[in-house]
Amino acid sequence: MSRTIALITGASSGIGAAYARLLSPHFDFVLVARRADRLNELAAELGKAGAAVEVLPADLSTAEGIAAVSGRLTAGDVRLLIANAGAGAFSRLADTEPADIDRLLTLNGTAPVHLARAALPGMLAAGEGTVITVSSLLAFSAGQGFSMPRTLYAAAKASVVAFTRSLAGELAGTGVRVQVLCPGVVDTEFHGDHGQRLPSAMSPEDVAKASLAGLDLGESVCVPGLENLPDALDALLAAESGLLAAGGSRTLAARYHQDQPA
Repeated sequence: MSRTIALITGASSGIGAAYARLLSPHFDFVLVARRADRLNELAAELGKAGAAVEVLPADLSTAEGIAAVSGRLTAGDVRLLIANAGAGAFSRLADTEPADIDRLLTLNGTAPVHLARAALPGMLAAGEGTVITVSSLLAFSAGQGFSMPRTLYAAAKASVVAFTRSLAGELAGTGVRVQVLCPGVVDTEFHGDHGQRLPSAMSPEDVAKASLAGLDLGESVCVPGLENLPDALDALLAAESGLLAAGGSRTLAARYHQDQPA
C-alpha cells in the first residue's frame, strides 16, 4: 500500500529536515527548498528508512517558485503540508530595498497562503489532511527587544498566525487539521548565518516533536519551549486571549511558572 505523502518546504535543513526525519517511518515526501544538493542528501537518507522522496527545488520568494510547488500540490495526493520555508530581514525598513521587501513578505507571508490554497481541495475531497504553517514567537512581540531590527519578519509572521487561526475556523468539521507553529530561538542556520547561535536555543528536533504532539492534542497554535524564553513571556501573555481562543495550549504559562525557582 502507498504511504501518505507530506510536502515540506524549507526541507534542506533545520526544522524542515527535522520534520522529515521524524515522519519518515510513516510518510513519503515531496521536499522543497532552494538547495537541490541538500535536498538530494536528505532524500537519500530518508530513502534508507523506506520513504519514497520527490525533490522539488524552488525559491518560494518568487512567483515562479510558488507556482511550481502549488502545481505539485494540485495533484491532490498530499495529505500533510508543512509550510516551513522562511528567511529573516535584518535591516531597518528605511534601509531596505523595495525588491527585498517584496521578496521577504512573499516568502514569509504570502507563500504559505498560496500553498494552503493549492493543497486544500485534495484534502477536503478526501475528508482528511493537515496544514502546518511555521511562524515565530516574534509574531507576538513585533520584533521588540532584539539587537537587530526585524520589522518585516515580525509583520509577515504575524500575518501567518492570523491566517492560520482564521483557516482553522473555516475548516472546522471538515476533517482537515490546521496548526501554526511559533517557535522562539531555534538552533538552526537561520541564526547561525547572522552569528546569533544562542545556548538557550531549542533543537529543531524538539520543535518538530512539540508541533506533532500539539497536533495530537488538537492545538491550532503551538508555542514550544517557552521555558527557554523567559524574556518573551510578557509578549506571549499579551496575546494570550487570542491564543486561547484559537485553541492554543492552556498549559504554556502555567508550565513556565512551574519551572521557575520560587
